[in-house]
Amino acid sequence: MDSTETTQLSPARFAIINAVVCSAAIAFLVWLIYFHEGSPTGGDSSLPAFNALFNSISALLLVAGLRAIKKGKRALHKQLMLSAIVFSALFLINYIYYHYSQGDTLFQGQGAVRPLYFALLISHVVLSIVALPMILTSVYLGLSGRFASHKKLSRWTWGAWMYVSVTGVLVYVMLHVIDWSA
Repeated sequence: MDSTETTQLSPARFAIINAVVCSAAIAFLVWLIYFHEGSPTGGDSSLPAFNALFNSISALLLVAGLRAIKKGKRALHKQLMLSAIVFSALFLINYIYYHYSQGDTLFQGQGAVRPLYFALLISHVVLSIVALPMILTSVYLGLSGRFASHKKLSRWTWGAWMYVSVTGVLVYVMLHVIDWSA
């Protein structure tokens, strides 16, 4: 084995790590949202706003990253996409902390907006579950120099990631900005 074989993660090993990490993350989030009860006393109400900010920044970085690669600026594309991952990770950390400490936020809207909200939320959650392994795989392919495979997968990954980022902001607005009692 030469030095490149020992320092580079094989596709099989990556697939196992990706499956374990994504399964563990999803299982933990299911436990957190459906089985863990947060503090009834509330807590820091600014955390959801930070989640929306992190999702917004991720979406902007995704757009900038796409524009960079379309202009052939591979190094800039890499920096922007890795930055988008950092902001998505900050979102996830903040989301976990918020839900661990405070539990769920109940949607207050009634009438026709209620099924619209839940359709948005469900599509957001389901696509975020699908997007996580896609994002990790796209990053792996790009960083390991498998650009043809990276490009094929990233066309789908980008759309899923963008949808999750934007709908995350919309969920925040529907939960924390709009006053449904008016």
